[in-house]
Amino acid sequence: MRTLVDRALVYGRMIKFSHSVFALPFALASAAVAANGRVPWRELPWIVVAMIGARSAAMGFNRLADQAIDARNPRTAGRELPRGALSRGEVWMFVGVSALALIGAAAMLNPLCLLLSPVALLVVMGYSYTKRFTSLSHLVLGLALSIAPVGAWLAVRGRFDVAPIFLALAVLAWVAGFDTIYSCQDVDFDRREGLRSLPALLGIPRALTVSRVLHVAAVILLAALYTRAPLHPVYLVGVGAVAVLLVYEHSLVSADDLSRVDAAFFTVNGWISVGYLVFTVLALRLA
Repeated sequence: MRTLVDRALVYGRMIKFSHSVFALPFALASAAVAANGRVPWRELPWIVVAMIGARSAAMGFNRLADQAIDARNPRTAGRELPRGALSRGEVWMFVGVSALALIGAAAMLNPLCLLLSPVALLVVMGYSYTKRFTSLSHLVLGLALSIAPVGAWLAVRGRFDVAPIFLALAVLAWVAGFDTIYSCQDVDFDRREGLRSLPALLGIPRALTVSRVLHVAAVILLAALYTRAPLHPVYLVGVGAVAVLLVYEHSLVSADDLSRVDAAFFTVNGWISVGYLVFTVLALRLA
């Protein structure tokens, strides 16, 4: 049993399972809005399974695609594949099982979700190669995570609508903004390796400016959802809290000091996603 637990922890570290907190709360918030504030008990477990399956498949595939690159980067050389804690065969098996979990959960939700599940996999897994040919890879990562609120909406209502598009675009801008900050750590390595990123293209000061613009756009898009959903004004208080946290996130990093990037990336963004979910649920209850 201890061996199984230890092995599960290795897989969890490989995909950084704790980072599921970034997109999952936005998916749950979207599902809550789609359900008009009720708890969608039938769909909720399958939404969670689909989210975890999609993210796990994407992260596992990313580790496979980047194994050689990670091995050459001092910051990532200690990851599970480069140091041999997992074999490529084991990771491929993990990716396959995770992808099947997404497809199976989608099948349990509705035909539209099942039909679109391969498209979701294509986007979330295809991101891994974008930094080889475009400096806008951060936006593609944002697109991958923005699928979450749209997918959750489709899971509950079974059709497209305008409201989740606002939330999806907000997630896209938010993720692209914080991924730009995170990639500042690798600017020298990326340039040596010929990898594309906004910091490598523009330099760190300008990349951080782009990140700020993206985060302003994210706040505006979150606020715009208020016009498309039956939400109490307390929702706008929550959006204001998100804005404050984003200002704090940017105060932690500068072109001359990236020592607190991990705090900006992991801690603050976790507060943002969970806090947004709490305020959205409260706004639906009070409406």
